[in-house]
Amino acid sequence: MRCFSKLIKQRSLYNLFLFLALFNIFFSTEISVAKTFSIKEIEISSPFDASFDKNKIINLGFVEAYEELILTIVQNKDQKKLQNTSTKEVKSLVETFSIIHESFIDEIYNLTLNVEFNKRSFFELLEKKNIFPSSIIKKDIMFFPIEVDEEKNEIFLFSESQIFKNWNFKKEKYHQLNYILPNEDINDYNLIKENISNLEDFDFREISKKYNFEDFIIMIVFKNNQEVRVLNQILFNNNLNLKNFKFKNINLENLGDLEKFIEKQKIVFEDYWKLKNIINTSIKLDLTISVDNSNIIKIDQFEETLSSIELINNFNIFKFDNKKNIYKIIFNGTRDQFLEVMKDYDYFFEIKNKIWVLE
Repeated sequence: MRCFSKLIKQRSLYNLFLFLALFNIFFSTEISVAKTFSIKEIEISSPFDASFDKNKIINLGFVEAYEELILTIVQNKDQKKLQNTSTKEVKSLVETFSIIHESFIDEIYNLTLNVEFNKRSFFELLEKKNIFPSSIIKKDIMFFPIEVDEEKNEIFLFSESQIFKNWNFKKEKYHQLNYILPNEDINDYNLIKENISNLEDFDFREISKKYNFEDFIIMIVFKNNQEVRVLNQILFNNNLNLKNFKFKNINLENLGDLEKFIEKQKIVFEDYWKLKNIINTSIKLDLTISVDNSNIIKIDQFEETLSSIELINNFNIFKFDNKKNIYKIIFNGTRDQFLEVMKDYDYFFEIKNKIWVLE
């Protein structure tokens, strides 16, 4: 009788674990796999007349959201390859959308909507066109522009510089870099002025450290009557990169020329940042990971982490028992990259018989 009672308890316990595992599969993993790109507050306006069609307006919103997503995650050189995508194909990428505001004012219909694009479908579209997207990682970075008039041998810094005053005047939603301009500091001014003859070799780390920024962009603009020469020093993760440009027939005192100049330089910096965070979708590392399923909260946290990592193409539970969940994960990168990414979330693994066991 005692053995029978013990058997009943063991079965009940096993059934509980079975239920919890099934709960994870159907209510956790299924949601996690449906990863999306979220584009918010797309605004569309249209005359409210006899030809008005709300569905067409919403379709225009889809296209505008699609274009914003391209500008956010695709380098400038590849953006043209995606410009002729049909409305039908754009709609096929939409996972869901929501209208957050609509109004009729002076016979004009105004619509604001949020659009969610299916990541996997979007990546498949890019892969067909041999385009690698980048992760969306917003970053604050110190930006220090310096203008040098070579004819007069003068330096223009801070509010004396037209680039400094106008750099943050126009900000785009799709920009990933947020530029932090330095404060007007007389010591910095004197230091730079003293080194006017060797600015191209000057180490600006001494200045950037004052603002607690390890990463920075120093733009030195040399102007004369023939041309504008630009030297950009870009320091990300202790890796210094130099990007030089020359411009003919440009007048930075002219507001139109200045705006075009700033736009072109921001494209350079955005592309550099995207290249640093590129997702190589052609690499598909197949991983088998075992996770103890005794703690439902930790399981949920683990799956939420997997969902948030852009480099993870897909994951699912393909096997489970009363002790563990076995996950199959497709990762767009190398084994070392996966370990490094997961380390940032405090996840560590031990490899046993080709299965990665979460510690």
